[in-house]
Amino acid sequence: MPVEYKSGETAEEARLLEFKNRTKHWKHFGPYLSERSWATVREDYSASGDAWTDFTFDQSRSRVYRWSEDGIAGVSDTHALVCLSLAFWNEEDEILKEKLFGVTGPQGNHGEDVKEIYYYLDNTPTHSYMKYLYKYPQGKFPYEQLVEENAKRSREEKEYELIDTGIFNENKYFDIVFEMAKDDDDPEELYFRITAYNRSSSPAPLHICPTILFRNTWSWGIQEEKDHEKPNLSKEFKDSDYCIKLDHWKFGNKRLIFAPSPGFNDDSLDIEPKLLFTDNETNTERLYKQKNKSKYYIVDEKKDAINPENFGTKACGWFSFNENGGVPPGDYVTIRYKLCSTEKENEIDEEAFDNLFERRQGEADEFYWRVTPLPLSDELRNVQRQAFAGMLWTKQYYHFIHDYWYHGDAAAPIKPVPDRANGRNKEWKHLYIDDILSMPDKWEYPFFAAWDTAFHCIPLAMIDPDFSKKQLDLLTREWYMHPNGQIPAYEWNFGDVNPPVHAWAAFRIFKIERKMYGIEDIDFLERVFQKLLLNFTWWVNRKDADGNNVFEGGFLGLDNIGIFNRSEPLPTGGVLEQADSTGWMAFFCLQMLNIALELAKKRHVYEDIASKFFEHFLLISEAMTFRNSSKDEAEVTVKSLWNEEDQFYYDAISWGDPWKQQLPIRSLVGLIPLYACLTLEPDILAKFPSFKKRLDWFIDKRRDIAERNIASMESRGVGERLLLALVDKHRLIAILEKMLDEDEFLSPYGIRSLSKYHEKHPFEMNVNGKDYKVEYLSGESDSGLFGGNSSWRGPVWFPTNFLLIESLQRFYLYYGPSLKVECPKGSGQMLNLAQVAEEIQQRLIHLFVPDKNGERACNGGDDLTNHDENFRDCVFFYEYFDGDTGRGLGASHQCGWTGIVSKLIQDVGVLCRFPKTPRSSNSIVSSNIEAEEAQYEIMVDDIDEENGRRLKNFLPKSPFLGVLGRRRSGKSMLNLTTQALEMTDEEAKTVGKNGFPGLSRYNSVATVNSDNANLSRQTTKSSAHSTTSEAEGVSGHNNLGLIHQIRQAMKNYKIKGNKDDDDQGYISSDELEAHT
Repeated sequence: MPVEYKSGETAEEARLLEFKNRTKHWKHFGPYLSERSWATVREDYSASGDAWTDFTFDQSRSRVYRWSEDGIAGVSDTHALVCLSLAFWNEEDEILKEKLFGVTGPQGNHGEDVKEIYYYLDNTPTHSYMKYLYKYPQGKFPYEQLVEENAKRSREEKEYELIDTGIFNENKYFDIVFEMAKDDDDPEELYFRITAYNRSSSPAPLHICPTILFRNTWSWGIQEEKDHEKPNLSKEFKDSDYCIKLDHWKFGNKRLIFAPSPGFNDDSLDIEPKLLFTDNETNTERLYKQKNKSKYYIVDEKKDAINPENFGTKACGWFSFNENGGVPPGDYVTIRYKLCSTEKENEIDEEAFDNLFERRQGEADEFYWRVTPLPLSDELRNVQRQAFAGMLWTKQYYHFIHDYWYHGDAAAPIKPVPDRANGRNKEWKHLYIDDILSMPDKWEYPFFAAWDTAFHCIPLAMIDPDFSKKQLDLLTREWYMHPNGQIPAYEWNFGDVNPPVHAWAAFRIFKIERKMYGIEDIDFLERVFQKLLLNFTWWVNRKDADGNNVFEGGFLGLDNIGIFNRSEPLPTGGVLEQADSTGWMAFFCLQMLNIALELAKKRHVYEDIASKFFEHFLLISEAMTFRNSSKDEAEVTVKSLWNEEDQFYYDAISWGDPWKQQLPIRSLVGLIPLYACLTLEPDILAKFPSFKKRLDWFIDKRRDIAERNIASMESRGVGERLLLALVDKHRLIAILEKMLDEDEFLSPYGIRSLSKYHEKHPFEMNVNGKDYKVEYLSGESDSGLFGGNSSWRGPVWFPTNFLLIESLQRFYLYYGPSLKVECPKGSGQMLNLAQVAEEIQQRLIHLFVPDKNGERACNGGDDLTNHDENFRDCVFFYEYFDGDTGRGLGASHQCGWTGIVSKLIQDVGVLCRFPKTPRSSNSIVSSNIEAEEAQYEIMVDDIDEENGRRLKNFLPKSPFLGVLGRRRSGKSMLNLTTQALEMTDEEAKTVGKNGFPGLSRYNSVATVNSDNANLSRQTTKSSAHSTTSEAEGVSGHNNLGLIHQIRQAMKNYKIKGNKDDDDQGYISSDELEAHT
């Protein structure tokens, strides 16, 4: 029977609560297997530190991993001891397809890149339901062609992708859909279903091998394994090929059960599995010409590679679909199997099996409607759903113990060379990592990256705030954070410096959970804040060379943005004073101030710490613009990072006072100072008298600094607010003039990382006879700087855009609707700063939404992915995007920070217009409704049976819903700014009473029900026990809880399709200003 849960909770929320309360370990198994463990730093034991060549793709077929495992659609427990994945063979390839292939950093003309087509279609936070699509070619996989052609191409050319080989021509491929569902009651009972569709017009053979293995932990002689027997997989019943028995010291006895696969028609025989067993050991004979430790190992097409006694540490069920040419054209095959206790029945009830999947799918639909209870268009909901799925699929078990890695294991035949790879990571002796972490991309970046993680946590907090909080918590724990306070960057060099965004992320998560779930986790906030005090001190001590509050920091995640490699000594000599590093530290200061004030609401001692960060911010602001000025000097000094002539911030090379040279490059470096802004409500000052007393003292005693750096000293903002910001109104407008110029920073798809001005005006320097140049590049990098696999010289990046959006919203809180700027420059269209923020949000969303011709910008004009019925609904979430065309670039599955688009869709999705249409156009929602019928209205009093058909507009329509009637074997909107900034209702009321008109949306475009005036999950609870009558008019959809939610969303919103109607139902972004 389905799980029982309280009224108002979805089944998935009930599971999350059980996990949180530790009553059921719903997350014990999940998509934690890496997609690439070869060619990683952890597996590199070479003296040179060349991870790409020390452990190659070819070796990975025969060499056991030390630290992890990998596979296709991989599932494992939280320590990757039991690993399940898929393997395929098409009778054309020379090797089994059991892992994803790609080119390495040196092989790719733009660095490493996976050369496969796969999509993350669905996933829930407890992984109660997961769906993954792999497109498997029927022809011979072009391994050599991909390597050779990419090697031929220059950095000025595009990468050569699998689609470019023509292997998908004439639809000669299989769509292999992998699904996993968890039992109603038992988190350890896992159900798996594979459905493979032949998309071609001819029959084609296919072999599918669902695989299970134990990660090799027994070969290294480590202390933790000495008292345990080697685990074992075996054929459970002598006369049956349906069951594999698992015997592991940590899991006890389990059973992997296979059902026969149904034949192609009623007259066909079932396809029976054949169980194969081998050992998960290194094939030393193949690799090193040495005798193998184990008699049995996997070698292609050799029968002695399998164990005739049917036991080992790696096994599979081999299904061969090759009778009469294979899977018929346009047809499909299904495989069902499950992992369970040996106490359970050893057969599969296929009808009950498929019913369970249907329940889990319905619960996933209901859960995601609760996350975004808005009448979004099908396209927007599809993009958001796949973004969330990608965030959850890119969880990975990450294992790294520095002592074992650096000195070698006790049983290792060869010890690592001391100080190998120039002493890589030798100062990180304390690292002991054994956790499930959020990865940027499980193939291209199968390791955590500190500043990426901070942005991952934003969309993760929307669906699983506890997991999101744990990610930040872990980075600041003593087995991660260095004793000196530095946060580890990533395994290539844990000592690299990433932007200090973790305080911002911690407070953002705190606010999202409070807004969406009604939970105020002060303990989390305080715990992370205490550790971030150490990190702040590290920055001050290590990255402020002269102690003058102007910071260095290295590349700071922006790879090739500068004219020199900012992580290395300058060829000019001197020190690089960085506008972005100093801006980041001012931003860090204000976030710590924000958290301290929040903590002071419950613990007054934090008022003193808030005062400290207030004063430190003013000193940084002073140094950035008025450095070395006299006490009464109000003009910008020549030694500052602000260029008065260009009205922009630049990096500068300093050889010690008074010698300094600015580097006039218009890049994100000059926009990042906008991040450092914070408004203080007058109520805050009244609430914290100690903080106000210290603030008044500083203003009185250091009036010269205060007057030059607090924009609101002479005139308060809307609602008598104080504004703390690095930029005053004059500089803000000057910077925005460049940022909103489509010939400079403003792209059709967001804010570029480098101004297009440098396309015709590159910046060049000659140093000691060597030429250096920075010019605008809309796409990939033309240099090998930082591996050449990313570019910050023109493309659009989500994390930096997201922070710019939030900054504009913060400035709006102070300046209000009266401050308007031209956007885009030259258009004559004047927008307030909240509207500018919304415009950027929409442009970013437009990367993924098809235009009226069905083209997604991120697909780069590719006809197959844009228009083919089996591709067009699937979305890649790229690492970054072409600054002119929006074409996706870099890692194709960087769901991490690009997954932030899910938050943007929640904030402005209802307003989002079609790409390539003017700002005054209808939203996608209203356009879709208008297309169905000339005009109709969904009103609170108009939800009846007749309107039931309109619910279909908002029911989930994800790609690859699967075959509903399967063959079975013969055997068995509110205020945009306050909502976007996750303000509490009390804060929003305070903002409203302090001088803003039109706070309420009653009788406006998104008319909020007076009984339900907050569209957060905290207040829009739906019952999972809706009556049958509610489903009338929605034929074929039996998830009554979901239908109830959709009806509730329709009650909360009036949607009209005719903008000329006198009523205010027309969705217009102008009408929905972000009143705050």
